[in-house]
Amino acid sequence: MKIALVGYGKMGHMIEKNALALGNEVVTTVDVIASDAKVKVASGDYDAVRKAVEESGAEGIIEFTHPSSVMGNIKALLPTKLPLVVGTTGWNDKHDEVKELAKSCGGTIMTSANFSIGVNLFYKIVEEASKLVNNFDEYDAAVWEMHHNQKADSPSGTAIDIAKHLLKFYTKKDEIVTDAFHSRPEKNQLHVSSTRCGSVPGTHTVFFDSEADTIELTHTARSRQGFASGAVHALCNLKTLLDEGKLSAGTLYGMSDVFPDLF
Repeated sequence: MKIALVGYGKMGHMIEKNALALGNEVVTTVDVIASDAKVKVASGDYDAVRKAVEESGAEGIIEFTHPSSVMGNIKALLPTKLPLVVGTTGWNDKHDEVKELAKSCGGTIMTSANFSIGVNLFYKIVEEASKLVNNFDEYDAAVWEMHHNQKADSPSGTAIDIAKHLLKFYTKKDEIVTDAFHSRPEKNQLHVSSTRCGSVPGTHTVFFDSEADTIELTHTARSRQGFASGAVHALCNLKTLLDEGKLSAGTLYGMSDVFPDLF
């Protein structure tokens, strides 16, 4: 598959390495800073991003940039109607807007807070644990995550997704709080806290705590390798499913859509 990479920082380089290892061709790399990108564009020049992708002959796009530019890139790239996988996080509040844009222009986009197969399995483990713990009123719950000090958004999109999976079956709470508490939390509030330090690839922990004991569920990433590989597989699967008519253009998809046999 001919792939265009929009965003060519550390993650972009890793995605390129994985794409090539899986037998794909990276036809262009686009970035506002990276000196080794095939196409360097000015910050905010989304028309130039779209032009670079269209002229490359790409069959699909992986976008991994920055929360401040992701919506500009999405708005520029969706109308190309090339399958678009977005790895940038920090735009959960824009999903409805993007769905409408995809519907109106006929473009197809897929995103996930985390493309790691292990993290997506962790979501399911958290769901099953919350079903069990929900039967016992003495347990409270919380979510904590830690990432490297270059990560731009906080909390991570993965942490928010973990919280949502927990709340599917943990009925004692129904509100996610990501800010620091300055008074006692209400019983219905699920605290999602964050730490930024060093070069940590990503650690996410769910706590179930009672007076008697604490249960901890933790996923620890050793590197961003799982994310990079998952993003490439997601794009290839998305294109295949579109070509086979198993998915339709004009909407926003998630991991369970492009990996239907796994999730």
